[in-house]
Amino acid sequence: MLASLALLLGLPLALAAEPPTCAPLIPVTLNNDTISGILGQWVYIAGASKYVPHQAELKAVKHAVFSFSPGSHKDELNVTETMRINETCITKNTSNIHIFRHNSTLVHVDDQVSSTAQLIQSDKNLFILKHLNNNFPGLSLSARTPNVSKEHLEEFKAHLHCLGFGEEEIFYTSEKDACPLPGEKTGEGGAEQQLE
Repeated sequence: MLASLALLLGLPLALAAEPPTCAPLIPVTLNNDTISGILGQWVYIAGASKYVPHQAELKAVKHAVFSFSPGSHKDELNVTETMRINETCITKNTSNIHIFRHNSTLVHVDDQVSSTAQLIQSDKNLFILKHLNNNFPGLSLSARTPNVSKEHLEEFKAHLHCLGFGEEEIFYTSEKDACPLPGEKTGEGGAEQQLE
């Protein structure tokens, strides 16, 4: 009896020492409800990528806000982005998201450049994208507000850990670097450009 009690008491310690299990990243099924649920404004919080060209871009983004509105076609969304790249604020409203329902992918088209991602199942106020770049893992986190809960941030970091990312490979934005949104008065801090 004493041996079985020792085993029972030791089991929680053994279980705690095991690394967390990695749940698969499950894409959201893209339908009318999920598409209408992503309309509106999002604040970019953090991102990571093993694709070297994207790492420099992630490091340069100090803050970003983007919004989706219905496009001119059924499975198309218009995108407006306001971001601080290093010290320069940029607003762009020239890109679109093309929705491919059959394989749950979103393709962001900006001029002649496109990038493909899948929206990952999570809280309705989070926008976690798994970026699909030639077998280079990448993940980004956006939210409806500039502040996410500790639990949501830990969920995102756990997904990144499972993809092989270390803390030093995650690039975060800061609300203190926010640019004025279109129509707001411009304050101090960096040049501002409007791209259409």
